[in-house]
Amino acid sequence: MTTARIVLAAALTTLVIIAAPGAALAAGPGEQLNDGIQRVFANLQDPDLKAPSKETERRLAVRRIADELFDFEETAKRSLGRHWHNRSAEERQEFVRLFTELIDRAYLRRVDRYDGEQVIIVSDAVEGNQAVVQTRIITRDKSEIPISYLMHRTGEDRWRVWDVKIDGMSLVASYRAQFNKIIHAESYGDLVKRLQAKSAP
Repeated sequence: MTTARIVLAAALTTLVIIAAPGAALAAGPGEQLNDGIQRVFANLQDPDLKAPSKETERRLAVRRIADELFDFEETAKRSLGRHWHNRSAEERQEFVRLFTELIDRAYLRRVDRYDGEQVIIVSDAVEGNQAVVQTRIITRDKSEIPISYLMHRTGEDRWRVWDVKIDGMSLVASYRAQFNKIIHAESYGDLVKRLQAKSAP
């Protein structure tokens, strides 16, 4: 599965869970994930934000909640892999910003495209400060896609997503492979230029 398809499926999964307000676990990271998504759902259903003229405001509301749910710095760090350690503090900060914008454009901005899919939250498993929330989405044609959210504890009882696996394919691993290929064939600077081009209005 290509990165583009992984991102699209991940976006679809977010939409599906947003549309499934009853799919909450009793406690733990699954509950926290569901709680954040319910707040996104509430924003999307807010009559004051549904008008086309409110699109920017609606997206910003979704982005604020996503910033709480997802640890974009950790996702960016793992996606860059071993090249992260060679970067200065300023370079890391810029990379996280560009990577987050990439995810925002490819993933979070698709939140308005929910089309009646359903979700089953299967389980959450915790081991120390790491957790995996297993979900399964059911599309309109009744096919099923297993989705795993990898989360870690970033504070006292606070869980955030750092990776999404669709049919066993990792979003982080897919981006890491792409970034490695660009850096080896060209340079880290060329990767940054590509990300800057994608983030341009």
